[in-house]
Amino acid sequence: MHSFEHRGRCRIAQTDRTWRFLTRQPLPYLCFFHSSDEEYPLLLPFIKEGLDRGEKAFHVVDPNLRGEHLRHLESVGIETGAAEQSGQLELRNWHEAYLRDGHFDQNRMLALLQSVLDEAKQQGFPLTRLVAHMEWALEDRPGVNDIVEYETRLNYFLHCYSDPVVCVYDLAQFGAAAVIDIMRTHPMVIIGGVLQENPFFVPPDDFLCELRKRQSRNNKSVAS
Repeated sequence: MHSFEHRGRCRIAQTDRTWRFLTRQPLPYLCFFHSSDEEYPLLLPFIKEGLDRGEKAFHVVDPNLRGEHLRHLESVGIETGAAEQSGQLELRNWHEAYLRDGHFDQNRMLALLQSVLDEAKQQGFPLTRLVAHMEWALEDRPGVNDIVEYETRLNYFLHCYSDPVVCVYDLAQFGAAAVIDIMRTHPMVIIGGVLQENPFFVPPDDFLCELRKRQSRNNKSVAS
């Protein structure tokens, strides 16, 4: 039986050490499931450290919370205006990323992220720290049900990069079934304030096969 005990875990209370642990991983791709009071206390040291080291920050945020996000960054001394002007900090809202043209196209989003990481390297940034808020998947838009397949497929191309990618999920907004599926797509996870290797991670080939079988069963059920 899988559990989260003693699997390379790292207490978030030691925040700086925790995020350094993340950036040393072979595939620093993780999901961060948070309560309302955990989100920014855990993210801000990670974001600020990267900017202080001359790395790029690429964030995808709720369009209604862009101002609040910037205020959080400024609360720890990040000069957001200067960072955005220089290109070191890039903020996009959901409609400029996941929901362009009003729908989610996973192939287009995968291409966008690859382009972001490649262009940052070309611009001379040693690393990109990518933070994406994922509540866009709760909107009533075409394609949003492909989120689990998309998160699984990210593992394929992120093997070619050392840039940490953090998918941020508000536990209060996602149901248990969605949380379990999403968790299984990430090699690392933060949950309950602990960053650790994910014992529930399923390699993408296996999970995509499972998703296809699941879809086939659903199609047969509808047909009958």
